[in-house]
Amino acid sequence: MDATVPPLGPTPAPPSRRPMARVLPARPVPAAITMLAFTVALYLIELVDQLTPLNLDDDGIVSRRVSGLPGIIWAPLLHGGWDHLFANTVPFLVLGFLVMAGGIGQFVAVTALIWILSGLGVWLVGPSDTSTIGMSGVIFGWLVYLLVRGFFARSPAQIAVAVVLFAVWGSILLGVIPGRPEVSWQGHLFGALAGLLAAFVVSRADSASRGSRTPATGLDG
Repeated sequence: MDATVPPLGPTPAPPSRRPMARVLPARPVPAAITMLAFTVALYLIELVDQLTPLNLDDDGIVSRRVSGLPGIIWAPLLHGGWDHLFANTVPFLVLGFLVMAGGIGQFVAVTALIWILSGLGVWLVGPSDTSTIGMSGVIFGWLVYLLVRGFFARSPAQIAVAVVLFAVWGSILLGVIPGRPEVSWQGHLFGALAGLLAAFVVSRADSASRGSRTPATGLDG
């Protein structure tokens, strides 16, 4: 008569929710405080630009100039006046908070990828002799990342969030189409493409991480 022998050792804990499949940050209060602190920093930078003769807006991305490359780092922190900053504030707070669902490490990696690639795109194909500034490229990247990550993660909850986000902010994706000369469609376009790439990279990393976890089921000795 056959018998089933249970594996030795402690019973493995049930798997935790995959970071890629989260909808909200695991620790929402610290995530919200982080985004608020980041937003306050943007307002302080704009205040300094308005009240001093530093002309910080000149430190943006100047396309195809070696001297304009450092602007890739500084451009998202700068805005062309209070109206520009006000327009970016709500999507910056909401989308950034949702991107933190994967944890602070994933947030930093996703944001850095979007930040750099959107800036490089502007540097390569942006208008000449113009300092391009603003957080819009990063915001577009976050939005596209949040719109497609649910499909990569096969998460119904994230797809539902994507539908809501598209209903609220989907129209801004028209900003990737050339039109108004004062709007950097290049930053929008390359930010969106970087967000798509970030979602793909995170999904592959998440799949590889899950595949490497092999629970012990045999007997030693």
